Amino acid sequence: MNLRGEPANIGRHCGANEYDISEAGVAFYSEALDDRDDLYARVAPPLIFHSECYAFVGEWYLRNLVGNLHAQQDWELFAPIEVGQKVRTRSTIVDRYHKRGRDYVVNETDILSASDGRLLVRGRTYQSFLPEGETLAKKSSGPKPKRPPFPTAEGRDLRPAELRVDERRCWMFSGPGRNYHTDREEAKKLGFPNIVVQGMLSTCLVSRVMQQEFGEGWLAGGRMSVKLTAVVWVNELLTCRARVRETVAEGTRRRTHCDVWVEKDDGTRSLLGTASALEGERA
Repeated sequence: MNLRGEPANIGRHCGANEYDISEAGVAFYSEALDDRDDLYARVAPPLIFHSECYAFVGEWYLRNLVGNLHAQQDWELFAPIEVGQKVRTRSTIVDRYHKRGRDYVVNETDILSASDGRLLVRGRTYQSFLPEGETLAKKSSGPKPKRPPFPTAEGRDLRPAELRVDERRCWMFSGPGRNYHTDREEAKKLGFPNIVVQGMLSTCLVSRVMQQEFGEGWLAGGRMSVKLTAVVWVNELLTCRARVRETVAEGTRRRTHCDVWVEKDDGTRSLLGTASALEGERA
């Protein structure tokens, strides 16, 4: 059951919104992420709607919120979101499954042009929940499976991006309301010792690294699939890195595939996965 006490079934329409893309909204995102790009004079950051899925949280979140975690995030970028454009969003439950003692719900959120219906950006958010009645204290998941070596890509390293996530950035990214991403007391209510930095923030750092390397080829053609592997706490320093795996033909273009990861200042990797972008036209 979802937070409304209704079945959270595959295919459930969770909601829709309309937005105008404003210069002020782009500036706010840039300040929150310290992500500044000349492209933002005419287009918005591609993940400016990073948290739109949570606008409909009551429709797809399960009722046991204690210890719930953002497990995986996929993004597909089909076309730039232009400043001054009006967009529509829609949110749908597209998958459910049980894995290693947790229940998973997958929400798909589409960002579309309001004028002609073109799909601009698609995100898939994988959220995991403890079964109803279980708590973090009761839960014993046993030894975690050993992760394979990562990264295994052997190409060049892209220019990294750093961000220290203080309380102000947490509020800018996950506010304005009080929740476990912005407020210590709210975090403690859900079993966490401190403010939990929202997982979407790390995916935005990946987007920043890929965009500063590939520009338009990221905005129209970018892809990302990442696992959230460790909790990030307020005031930790994050460094996002990417390493080229291969570049392959894709129609008249070429696509560069990268291993991507985010490290905390103690060396723990909080995110890892893959991202790719298109390069220029071939002759």
